[in-house]
Amino acid sequence: MTLKRLLSHLCITERAVSKAFSPSCLQAVEHSIASSEQQHTGEIQFAVESSLALNALLAKQTPRERALEVFSHLRVWDTELNNGVLVYVLLADHAIEIVADRGIHRAVGPQAWQALCEAVQSEFAKRHYTEGCQLAIQAITHLLVQHFPCQQGGGPNELPNTPVVLG
Repeated sequence: MTLKRLLSHLCITERAVSKAFSPSCLQAVEHSIASSEQQHTGEIQFAVESSLALNALLAKQTPRERALEVFSHLRVWDTELNNGVLVYVLLADHAIEIVADRGIHRAVGPQAWQALCEAVQSEFAKRHYTEGCQLAIQAITHLLVQHFPCQQGGGPNELPNTPVVLG
């Protein structure tokens, strides 16, 4: 772990999350997810976290490792068709991770998820947080519609559409 990373995590506050991801941004994310899930049988979960706990930093936990923990904690893996997708943002590291359950991951592959993370990161770097979130949800929607289409009105809503702000 570098001193720069440690300071970044220790200095970032919950206020930074609420500034970047305002209530209107989070509401837009929730509405986009709800609209998206009417078009396919997949599930999308969005989570944002300001920083890692000190013990995670000392253990040199990566944003990807934390995203996998959150994926498990939020039970995104627990969808009937194994087609849940987590968009995880770790603000202190300026990191975006997408973790997809095995059903959709098998169909899409890691390169597509990485390319999407880079596109979202580009929007976030310009402080276009709402636009970056919308970009992620639209791209995931396209992939889920392609691989897990539904007849009418989407599948059962297995996960909450409300974004999760981790403390």
